[in-house]
Amino acid sequence: MAQRPVFIPEHSGYPFVKTVDIEFKWSPGMAKSQAQKSIRSLHEAAVKVGLPRLLEISSKAEDSLGVALSAFNLNITSNNKKMSVECAFQGSKVFERGGPYTDLYSAASLDAKRDDRIRTSGDIIAFDFMGARFPTVPITLFYDWLYITALHQNKKLSDQILEYDGFTDIAFNPQKSWNCQARSAALYLALHGTGKLEQVVSDTDCYLRFATEKQKSHTGGVQMGFGFE
Repeated sequence: MAQRPVFIPEHSGYPFVKTVDIEFKWSPGMAKSQAQKSIRSLHEAAVKVGLPRLLEISSKAEDSLGVALSAFNLNITSNNKKMSVECAFQGSKVFERGGPYTDLYSAASLDAKRDDRIRTSGDIIAFDFMGARFPTVPITLFYDWLYITALHQNKKLSDQILEYDGFTDIAFNPQKSWNCQARSAALYLALHGTGKLEQVVSDTDCYLRFATEKQKSHTGGVQMGFGFE
């Protein structure tokens, strides 16, 4: 057995995303077919607790929409330059000893993720995307911004996710990482439902103020990515 989170948009407002941990039967192995068995098991278990309309967002998804929404495939455009969300994220990291490595904007998504410099340049101290500077705290702030901005730019895809109540990413393990494309999709849906989407994607400074002030007002400090409970 294994456990993975389902991310559900909270249309009532902060914290915008609710996480429900679901226990299911895991199918071991590296093959895509094994991952898809696990996805089906996860979604079947979710139905039993009242979560029927879920979309898997990953390159392992059986639904073509879920594959298209993977950070490896979803594109963001800035300054007339198009790149995947993954390349934008990796190429914008500013480290103690280097970066941002903007040449990764033009790389293949997997190559950008595996670039040696990402692992050998020390701790991340900031993000710099096309001249826009983002802090590393809240932790998921920059990744969330990239993803929701990219989704907002791709109306054909963003219109389709309105049909779903929640999202999963079979490869995401909350014990090992923070950023998750499924969670960012749920955040997009919540911001759309609360009427705040246009505001946060059109003005970077507004987004930063909104995210950090919401976090401060609920926790007394800025630690996690906004949207976390």
